[in-house]
Amino acid sequence: MEETATNTAPKTHPQLKRAGKGLLIVAVALVLFGWLLNTPPGLLGKADAIGYAVCHQIDVRSFHLGDRPISLCARCTGMYLGALVGLLYQFLRGRRRGTPPIWMMVVFGVFIAAFGVDGTNSYLKLLLGSSPLYEPNNILRLITGTGMGLTISAALYPAYQGTVWRRSSPRPALETWKDLLGLLGLSAIVILLVLSENPLILYPLALLSAGTVLLILTIVYGMLWMFIFRVENTLEKPTQLVWPLLGGLLIGLMQIGLIDLGRYLLTGTWEGFHIFLG
Repeated sequence: MEETATNTAPKTHPQLKRAGKGLLIVAVALVLFGWLLNTPPGLLGKADAIGYAVCHQIDVRSFHLGDRPISLCARCTGMYLGALVGLLYQFLRGRRRGTPPIWMMVVFGVFIAAFGVDGTNSYLKLLLGSSPLYEPNNILRLITGTGMGLTISAALYPAYQGTVWRRSSPRPALETWKDLLGLLGLSAIVILLVLSENPLILYPLALLSAGTVLLILTIVYGMLWMFIFRVENTLEKPTQLVWPLLGGLLIGLMQIGLIDLGRYLLTGTWEGFHIFLG
């Protein structure tokens, strides 16, 4: 059974709504144009600029297309591809806002712990020149990053579904062992594809991982946009998502642009940090 939310949107004068929508479109266009104009050329250049805002992009901790590192390090590549796989997998289940069962939350807790342990161990290699637990490598970074991405998607998807729709199912999108094994199987395939480092495969995956950064920011800020304007739990049709998602995209682009600017002013280069440790 689907439950109906009782929240209703505040009434706004139609002319003000039209003006607000027009201003939003103009703002998104201006910010996007300014960002595109001032970031490295080409699709990979734009992906690099997105990664520049969220990732250290250390060469030896990244997978490569030929001689160039891809836009996100191994850990971030796994995290954002894992999040994308998880979001798409749950999307096929429809408007479900329920959180996964406790036993599955424990599994995701293990993923978080693995991410933290491997990340700390890897950081200590940078700091101390040696790792206290084991020698870090990009395969482990990719795997633990993917697990973290799945965990992010498992939290984000029901939160989003429970925020935007007037009517949504209280059932979780992930609720059985079959669901979890299917999710892990798809993630394993993605991991193997990345590890192949085949340029024909890695190129689109690099673009997808960077694009997922903007997707997640758009979703999160889209929810924030709905809370600010008090229109949460009011939408009934997919076409109504356009405006909160545009609002989320605007804030996400602004965040990426400001971080890009700050890092560029600090370093004077679009390249990743130069730390020559494995």
